[in-house]
Amino acid sequence: MLSFFWLRCLLKMVKENIVVPEEILSFCCNGLQGSTSPPRARDPGEREEAPGAMASPSPPRNPTEVQMSQLVLPCHTNHRGELSTGQLLKWIDTAACLSAERHAGCPCVTASMDDIYFEHTISVGQVVNIKAKVNRAFNSSMEVGIQVSYEDLCSGKHCSICKAYATFVAQGPFGSKVKLKPLTPQTEEEKIEYSIAAERRRMRLVHKDTLKDLLTRSPRETELETRDGSVAVPAEKTRVESVELVLPPHANHQGNTFGGQIMAWMENVATIAASRLCHAHPTLRAIEMFHFRGPSQVGDRLVLKAIVNNAFKNSMEVGVCAEAYGQEMSISRRHINSAFMTFVVLDQEGRPRTLPMVAPEPGEGERRYREASARKKIRLDRKYVVSCKQTEVPLSVPWDQSNKVYLSYNNVSALKTLVAKANWALAKEKEKVRMYTLEEDKFLSFRIEMSVHIAASQAFSLLSDLRRRHEWDRHYTSAELVQQVDDDDVIYHVVSQTLSHENKPQDFVILASRRKPCSKGDPYVVAFRSVTLPTHPASAGFTRGETLCSGFCIWPESEEMSKVAYYNQATPGYLNYVTTNVAGLSSNFCATFEACEKFLLKNKEDLIMRL
Repeated sequence: MLSFFWLRCLLKMVKENIVVPEEILSFCCNGLQGSTSPPRARDPGEREEAPGAMASPSPPRNPTEVQMSQLVLPCHTNHRGELSTGQLLKWIDTAACLSAERHAGCPCVTASMDDIYFEHTISVGQVVNIKAKVNRAFNSSMEVGIQVSYEDLCSGKHCSICKAYATFVAQGPFGSKVKLKPLTPQTEEEKIEYSIAAERRRMRLVHKDTLKDLLTRSPRETELETRDGSVAVPAEKTRVESVELVLPPHANHQGNTFGGQIMAWMENVATIAASRLCHAHPTLRAIEMFHFRGPSQVGDRLVLKAIVNNAFKNSMEVGVCAEAYGQEMSISRRHINSAFMTFVVLDQEGRPRTLPMVAPEPGEGERRYREASARKKIRLDRKYVVSCKQTEVPLSVPWDQSNKVYLSYNNVSALKTLVAKANWALAKEKEKVRMYTLEEDKFLSFRIEMSVHIAASQAFSLLSDLRRRHEWDRHYTSAELVQQVDDDDVIYHVVSQTLSHENKPQDFVILASRRKPCSKGDPYVVAFRSVTLPTHPASAGFTRGETLCSGFCIWPESEEMSKVAYYNQATPGYLNYVTTNVAGLSSNFCATFEACEKFLLKNKEDLIMRL
């Protein structure tokens, strides 16, 4: 700040009508902006330093990226000296909102938060590091990816806590929606997240339908679990109801109740409900998707309700909801949010304890009990299928109605991840056909592409039907449609002419997932992966083969031209065939793709006639 000495000098000179030298005036003005040193004459030949010249150069950062570091103080913790999950949710939501507003250039509100799995707890004195950035912008909503880790300042240890995805909606004057500008990803990681964001959005939209479908097929009768030495606790004894008055510190810069604050209040009542069941201090392990149905404002009263829906052997699900009303005598309440939280109780060695059983209330309580069991099944499927790494075995995951959405997601996202990789190297080129390879970990992936005189939508329709693959790919003998899952997913039983090391033909059970472009610039996608079906077990006449990740991406180049690319992440049994083509000892790949082009050109007219 400008010192009082220089300020008094300036005032005296003005009062006595003394002309103020320009250097002094400049210094005084600069002082008002934070300068604390008098002006210094520059030596001859001395160059003026650019702002920040002393700072070391850093790589360009995503303009929407927000980083937050918070030191965990005693006021942030629970009785065990661990960071309250509610406080962590507030920090996560704050960082994500700031990132969203950087991209939108206007106020944003939290629409939803995907499932969160907490891997570790955080103690007093440790630092929480949060990084948030926009993965993709749609029309008026955007997905923000959040990574949370902790840092131990004494040991220097860093550890991941959780990864989350939040959806924010941009709001204009009077709550109107704002059309967002598109986001252009730059790095390989950003391109992967951008591409898969469309799949996560699709999975969110069908989440309710997945639960309804599972409940429809499950028994209507509620069967209580029997547990040795355990007496069922009436669920009514775990019920919690609490009210909060929304004050200005609880609101964001738009006057709406801060989404993170609502989540923190919900976590608080859910923890109390869980404690009433186990008579101990529970630990929050996972949160089912938050979905905000409407806003609340300063002056609203928020009623928070929680109850244990079901208790499994080592975990329990607590259902919690938030309702708002404007005045004490108001009758109608607005449903703000609902969530389902999974708690465990840890012993002194950090292992989950066995929990008492819950006896649900008749009617609504039994419905919640059954839904909790269905959600547990969905969570296990989602965690196993969606979160599994491509290097994990088995390659073929059992397919059923409850996990069909997540297998479809995994199928398409695995292919999109492969497409977005940056280190593809040109291995071979023959006329219009180009072959690229990617060496990564224990996999050798390849990509074959060419431009074809056909509309992208037509190529997409022809290549997504595996029953016609044998017309251009000599490795396919036949493909039988086993199950039409929905408009986008089909399961085939494929027989190949390729002989295995057992000198028997191979067969596959393949899930084919189709996706049309989500927005301009996206390709048409046809993804393939192996699954297992009880109706089609491995037979003695064939060697059951597996495909980890393969499929087509088709980009429109014009109305009548498309770039068609085939990708395959080769498994060990396929490597010899791949390396033979890469080394130039065979031209099977090129010949097969040239046959694919002839197939597309030959059948596009017939396709137009049928359409």
